[in-house]
Amino acid sequence: MTDYVDAGEAVSHKTLSATKGNAPATGDVNYERIKGATSEPQNWLTYYGTYDGQRYSGLDQITKDNVKKLTPAWVFQAGMAGLTSGASTYSFEASPLVVEGVMYVSGPEGKLWAIDAVTGDELWRYKHASPYDVSLCCGNVNRGVAVGHGKVYLYTLNAHIIALDAQTGDLVWDVTNGDVRAGESGTVAPLIVKDMVIVGSSGGEFGLRGHLDAFDAQSGERRWRCYTIPKPGEPGSETWPDDGEAWQRGGANCWVTPSYDPELELLYQGTGNPAPDFDGGVREGDNLYTDSTIAVDVNTGQIRWHYQFTPHDLWDYDSTMENVLFDAPDGRKLLAHADKNGYFFVLDRTNGELVRVFPFVDRITWGEITPDGKVTPKVYPDEEGVPVHFWPGPAGGKEWTHMCYSPQTGLIYVPVQEVGATATRRRREFKESIPYWGAGVAVDLDDHYGFVAAIDPLTGEEKWRWNNEYPMCASTLATAGGLVFQGTPTGELVALDASTGEQLWSFQCGSGHHSSPSTYSVNGRQYLAVPTGWGGWIEGFLPGLLGAAAGDALFVFALPE
Repeated sequence: MTDYVDAGEAVSHKTLSATKGNAPATGDVNYERIKGATSEPQNWLTYYGTYDGQRYSGLDQITKDNVKKLTPAWVFQAGMAGLTSGASTYSFEASPLVVEGVMYVSGPEGKLWAIDAVTGDELWRYKHASPYDVSLCCGNVNRGVAVGHGKVYLYTLNAHIIALDAQTGDLVWDVTNGDVRAGESGTVAPLIVKDMVIVGSSGGEFGLRGHLDAFDAQSGERRWRCYTIPKPGEPGSETWPDDGEAWQRGGANCWVTPSYDPELELLYQGTGNPAPDFDGGVREGDNLYTDSTIAVDVNTGQIRWHYQFTPHDLWDYDSTMENVLFDAPDGRKLLAHADKNGYFFVLDRTNGELVRVFPFVDRITWGEITPDGKVTPKVYPDEEGVPVHFWPGPAGGKEWTHMCYSPQTGLIYVPVQEVGATATRRRREFKESIPYWGAGVAVDLDDHYGFVAAIDPLTGEEKWRWNNEYPMCASTLATAGGLVFQGTPTGELVALDASTGEQLWSFQCGSGHHSSPSTYSVNGRQYLAVPTGWGGWIEGFLPGLLGAAAGDALFVFALPE
């Protein structure tokens, strides 16, 4: 099957026919079912498992007492080899979805597979080709897919939204959603809400104007677009220079999947840094809506409220990271966000009001945020050619990889990166498809470490931490078995006691972890799915391990039968 798209872009094609036959029907996965995903923990129906972004599973077959018996049930090799798109490394960053015994998972280089979740047998595969010279900031990666309405949805490196038949892998529709020549790309896992597919753009480091988009799930027709940089005359435009240029290349891309509150009908989307990343002289002002959480009306695409974590960012502190939704004991609807800038924020998700802010990392030198939310910058690259060192570095105290929340303990488990960087301002004129950073940056090769922090979001208290020699570069996962799972850069997957932080189990996967594990159950047996593969933007978060073992394997664990 071949679908020819716009000239100069790429060709989408299914590279192999089904190897084991069609996948079972998934046509009954719809909005109502995803809303109720908590009631069917045997499946992992959407990116975070549920709309609230908690990354918590109610499965409890694997417990503190028996986790030491966990062993591999099967391993799937993604098969990356040869040339890849973009002048960067690849990484297996996806969060596998599972629907009634079928796993849907994406990999680097536009690949997507349907896999028997019990045996690891491939049911079908699809590959969307993209140009070798596509402009990528931070790796040839994809963070996952969405499943629903009988289809699987993928956002590609060259900014295409594609829908495949979930049973066969055949292409249903293919829509272009960005200008690949200007540096726009797609790495985010789509989100199905109602009869729409929601995706956010990538490529802010090339001086683009970020946007969040909704498409009709059946036809691919765009329903709305929400630009994350206001044009002149729109609310927030006063925070940009009145020169007619800076806002058009302001960044604020949405390259992590939003969370969603069905009752309020609001999407909670984190936005990226302003462009250029480190040179604020060409973009005076707070630069809304960069480095923010925006609450977007899912029906109209309008921004209902915003909270900006780092006004006038000069440190590359994207705030695209997940927003975890939870309720306080008094019923107040809250949102938790651990930002790159090293501070943990709790907001009222109905109106964006700040409830609490506190540091969650050990070293913060760039500036200070007081308990009332006042931001005071202290160290930044403000003189041409003069190097400035700061903590956290541009990968932040926590990068895109996700924290999780356990309703059992009331704690949020945060994968923390303790690593600094030196930036030297280098003014650069904007040129299309050329990185628009405004500085030379060197992330520390040593003097780094990491930990998992168990934080009470209601008090700001750290209850325990599990320490590691290297920064934590993978997502956490909590389960009703009283466990927290975390992968390390050196290949270990560990199980921690959710109450105490004690390490209960470890398995060496042979390559570093930079993905989001998920868990599911088939025929009463619980499985843990963990993509592994060290790569992506290593130079930004842990350059000391640039030469570490790479890989692209999906490990699935279970207790012995």
